[in-house]
Amino acid sequence: MGVSRETYDVVVIGGGHAGIEAAAAAARLGARVGLLTGDPARIGLMPCNPAIGGPGKSQLVHELVALGGLMGKLADVSAIHTRVLNRSKGPAVRSLRVQTDRDAYAAAARETIERIPGIRIIRGEATELLLRGDRVSGVLTADGRAFGVAAVVLAAGTFLRGLIWYGLQSRPAGRQGEPPARLLTDAISALGHKTMRLKTGTPPRILARSIDFASLTEVPADDPAGSFTGAPGPHASATPTWITRTQALTHELITANLHVSPLYAGKIDAVGPRYCPSIEDKVVRFADKESHLLFVEPDGLKTSEVYLQGFSSSLPPAVQEKMVRSLPGFARAVVQRYAYAVEYDAFDPRELTPGLMSRHAPGLFLAGQVNGTSGYEEAAVQGLLAGLNAARFAAGSEEVSIRPDQGYIGVLIDDLVTRGVDEPYRMMTSRVALRLLLRGDNADERLVPLAAEWGLRSRADAEKVARKYARVATELARLAGERIDGVTALRWLRRPGATLEEAWQRVGGPMIELSPEETEQVEIRAKYAGYIERQDRLRQRSGELSAYLIPSGLDFRQVHNLSREAVEKLSLRRPASLAEAARIPGLRESEITALLVHIKRTGRGPA
Repeated sequence: MGVSRETYDVVVIGGGHAGIEAAAAAARLGARVGLLTGDPARIGLMPCNPAIGGPGKSQLVHELVALGGLMGKLADVSAIHTRVLNRSKGPAVRSLRVQTDRDAYAAAARETIERIPGIRIIRGEATELLLRGDRVSGVLTADGRAFGVAAVVLAAGTFLRGLIWYGLQSRPAGRQGEPPARLLTDAISALGHKTMRLKTGTPPRILARSIDFASLTEVPADDPAGSFTGAPGPHASATPTWITRTQALTHELITANLHVSPLYAGKIDAVGPRYCPSIEDKVVRFADKESHLLFVEPDGLKTSEVYLQGFSSSLPPAVQEKMVRSLPGFARAVVQRYAYAVEYDAFDPRELTPGLMSRHAPGLFLAGQVNGTSGYEEAAVQGLLAGLNAARFAAGSEEVSIRPDQGYIGVLIDDLVTRGVDEPYRMMTSRVALRLLLRGDNADERLVPLAAEWGLRSRADAEKVARKYARVATELARLAGERIDGVTALRWLRRPGATLEEAWQRVGGPMIELSPEETEQVEIRAKYAGYIERQDRLRQRSGELSAYLIPSGLDFRQVHNLSREAVEKLSLRRPASLAEAARIPGLRESEITALLVHIKRTGRGPA
């Protein structure tokens, strides 16, 4: 065993999106942080599509920005194309998608981490966790170093026993060109964590000058450009993206070569993402579709490659070349990097607390793809929460979490720790019951006060947000007192086609000067007031259940009218409140009522 020469409050294992956010959040709370990664030059690298946001995911990024996270800022500064998706639909599902310059994003991430006081970047491979009793006390590396710690955040992405596939050929790798983490899975499993095997993949990269862009459908960037922070970068509208489609020949090539697909040949047992399938899966599962949409997106302004979104594959390189050249505009295409699949180890997230700490080893926190999620955004928000709680644990403070009625982040975490995963988890708006309340545009109202309370944002930031929404409330109250066509201006705005600008023209303008963001809030809250009120009532009920706390040591066998199955599930998950218990799959309403009666009888209800 190595000699411990360095000690840290928190060691973060992994330099991807989860690791970056974890290290930054922990350091913001004053923790001494070691960021342990195999290759510091690849911190912040985007191994798949260099894009941030989209449906469900942009809401996560807006919340991350509100909490003081880095991803939104990094995306904005490196943006080369932005577009608001679902613009014609309601505000609950409008989503910003930012195409970034892959190299610029990674460079900005590295520079940001290097500038944060309290973070030291360490090159190395973690192989073992050291314990004092059942608590994590250190990290051992492959070269024999041992770092003393108060807490550890495991954010290893796809590197845990990673194996990449090109056709029936495979080799150990966390991603293309990088070795896997070979031994850490055994160390985590030895603590009692259940392991599962998952799979993901990436499409080929094509030499840009070999593509006939005139044959493709151009998708222009938004003008003006969108942003997550309100400050779009200098190149945010620099390039369009393009669309092409698979053809009958593409499908014929895929069908004829399924026998050399590692998945269809039975070489891969791991489970892949349902909502981001390979092109082979699309052709097989949707055999009735004549073609599939593909997006042609630049990897950057100075790179020679474009990314073929929607064309993820694990077929052999020779087959991939034929498939690519079957596409409109790609007859002479040159493949610079071939698509591949990667399978890796992950752990059952039901064995974590809502703050992402291990239930088996206090001081160990897990974040990102090791928890069974898929996507940069899902990883980043977990990283921030894990890093925050790791620093709090190191300082002797209680764990904090975000509830499902407070944000998309809360929904994601709750889904993981109460329901678990049987495939890589992807955030979608359909998973969020209160999505009209939990919009990207009001993330600051919901989460900046929490961030200030936890030390992730300043009190001045929280006060600024409070003043913003006070102005919004003042104008809404004024509109409720003005009349248009015999009804209040507020009610008049709910009519189809009614606009805030027209309402202001008819009542003499706004009472106070509002920013564009405040104007947007007034209009949304006026036009969707009925729906918002309905969802607010649902949130209140959830809040009422959250007020009933379940004692941590409660023996559920002593609660009358609980089934054996309910006792087993409650004993495994150990929910902190009735609201958490109600979200455990399989528990009946009558069993939640039985718990409620028991808690009231023992005097544990709200004051």
